[in-house]
Amino acid sequence: MTDQIKYVLGEKDIPRTWYNLAADLPGGAPMLHPGTGAEITVDDLLGIMPETLARQELSREAEIEIPEPVRQIYAQFRPAPLFRARRLERALGTPARIYYKYEGGSPAGSHKPNTAIAQAYYNKQAGVTRLATETGAGQWGSSLALAGALFEMDVSVFMVKVSYHQKPYRRMLMATYGARCVPSPSTETAAGRAILAEDPDCPGSLGIATSEALEVAGGNSDVNYAGGSVLNHVLLHQSVIGQEAIAQFALADDYPDIVIGATGGGSNFGGLAFPFLGAQLRGGSTVRVIAAEPSSCPTMTQGTLSYDFGDTAGLTPLIKMHTLGHSFVPPPVHAGGLRYHGMAPLVSEALDRDLIEATAVKQLSCFASGITFARAEGIVPAPESTHAIDVAIREALRCRDEGVARTILFGLSGHGHFDLGAYEAYLSGSLRDEEFDPAALESSLAKLPGFVSV
Repeated sequence: MTDQIKYVLGEKDIPRTWYNLAADLPGGAPMLHPGTGAEITVDDLLGIMPETLARQELSREAEIEIPEPVRQIYAQFRPAPLFRARRLERALGTPARIYYKYEGGSPAGSHKPNTAIAQAYYNKQAGVTRLATETGAGQWGSSLALAGALFEMDVSVFMVKVSYHQKPYRRMLMATYGARCVPSPSTETAAGRAILAEDPDCPGSLGIATSEALEVAGGNSDVNYAGGSVLNHVLLHQSVIGQEAIAQFALADDYPDIVIGATGGGSNFGGLAFPFLGAQLRGGSTVRVIAAEPSSCPTMTQGTLSYDFGDTAGLTPLIKMHTLGHSFVPPPVHAGGLRYHGMAPLVSEALDRDLIEATAVKQLSCFASGITFARAEGIVPAPESTHAIDVAIREALRCRDEGVARTILFGLSGHGHFDLGAYEAYLSGSLRDEEFDPAALESSLAKLPGFVSV
């Protein structure tokens, strides 16, 4: 028996369209204008993104064509491989068949270029020369920096301060690609200065960094904003992951019973799971879909479904989502990409309709599972990905205990080569589980925009 089986597609098999789950979830709540409460229009979004992306954001079309120049760049690292994790199966003594879709082969080392390249392309087509964004652990920032280099665009990245210091090689990668990386909160924006005036030692959050990036984009006519997660068009672009996985399972003559993704804002999770959900909603096989989030930032398991801002300063449209409140600042866990206060509206809608389930996992358990996976499969996973691995191992052990051979698929959203400091902390025994403050959560939820009807 071959230890490792890899299912590989050819360049011709790169999807030609993105899949939009919104087409199969009619009746979803629209974005609202924070001033008027009216439904957001394309024109409302043109101040921060090009018209093509604005239309994709509000689209309910099932399929949207991928431009050929984007597919050509995708071909550098797509289709991404699907692996059968036989060595992990043996290590766990499970009858489960475990597969993982590996996105770490992109130049930036994660799934984020799938949307970074598309967003840079559309902005370039619209004549935009500068982009501003936020990043948590740095996977998104480095991916947009890569896209900026490919399309000759200037990129400014506000990186959550705790991750800026935890992960220096991520910001060095951004600088290598030509982007400017600033620790957030910063003194460069009114939003950042206000946070620092209140808390000079603030570790930052994705909500704060988003406010800073939006302020720069909104205050400069030659700058657009690019988002790495949450927004509908971002999850749309990531759907290449799940579409490829469906084709690869056909090669394997198998199909997942369980699909698992790490979930912060929803891009990696949605990219993998939504094509499977779409197939199910159109009469295909039923899958159990699990969103794995950190217990320190439990948006889906402890938050509330409400309209809220996507950023701390309240610059975004109002989005109906599972949220901890836009002022919530999570503890400084190493999975910086999962430290976001809200969940993508499409993921929130799927959870509200019981199409998916959510579970919260602790940091120490995730790193233990990440090391188990690395020693069996040879790939050191990003801290974010260890959340999916932890849940996949739990489900595989359940299969062992029940004597049932289910098929499990999880997303390995990126490698952890720039995160070895976190592994060092775990192996030395200095890493600890971080818990959120219930009082801080209560205070943050009290600041939700109450005038909006949910």
